[in-house]
Amino acid sequence: MGRRRTSPVNQVFAWVKKQSVKVKTALGVASVLFLLVALKFLIRDHNYFFVASEFAHFVGILVLIYKLSTQKTCSGLSLKTQELTAIFLAVRLYCSFHMEGDIHTFLDFATLVATLWVVYMIRYKLKSTYVEELDNMKRRYLVAPCALVALVIHPYTQHARIGRMLWAFCVYLEAISVLPQLRMMQNTKMVEPFTAHYVFALGVSRFLSCAHWIIQVYDTRGRYLFLIGAGYIWLPMVLIAEIVQTFILADFCYYYVKSVMNGQLMISLPRV
Repeated sequence: MGRRRTSPVNQVFAWVKKQSVKVKTALGVASVLFLLVALKFLIRDHNYFFVASEFAHFVGILVLIYKLSTQKTCSGLSLKTQELTAIFLAVRLYCSFHMEGDIHTFLDFATLVATLWVVYMIRYKLKSTYVEELDNMKRRYLVAPCALVALVIHPYTQHARIGRMLWAFCVYLEAISVLPQLRMMQNTKMVEPFTAHYVFALGVSRFLSCAHWIIQVYDTRGRYLFLIGAGYIWLPMVLIAEIVQTFILADFCYYYVKSVMNGQLMISLPRV
């Protein structure tokens, strides 16, 4: 019998794996730029990116609900990430209700309700399967810096100052809310399928949101970052937060796609 033929995708991954860190970085940047250009020309109304981003997050939460409902276990899930998610969603929902009142408000409400259900299941119904010692990142180290930065850097609009500070707080907290989940996965080294699907959905969500900002900045040749009335520091900080979120999840998304293409159910993360 002849040797088993590997798919072209697996051959590409094998070739990339052999390359140096500089080459891998260059390939990653090129891939991102290609996707950004494709999105720019395929989607005319770039505000749809935000809707798609929020919907991808909602789908990710639905994946967790399916896992908890069918498998009756919350192993591999970070309660702290879900609680941080509930916090920034609740704050954003409050701000959105007073400032926007549109499709974003509805999606935030649906995602918040689903997230609260996940928190309830992990904290009470499936507590015996929750590995607390692996979920060891302190929430206060994430919440406090976001609150402090929000006091200083926030949008300058016609809305009440407290509302503007709360909006900034939820933007900053969202950027780092996934860190406890990533720490937990790094502690276990192996990621279960449904948890991996959820984190990948977050990665897609963050990329779409970040794409909106990058394309807007490009189309306006940078002027979008310094809109009159928004504050000269606020919009650049939002862009930085979006980029931070995207890069935090980019490495995991690479291993996720690689594992899926190899037909692996469990995702193995590299040791650091």
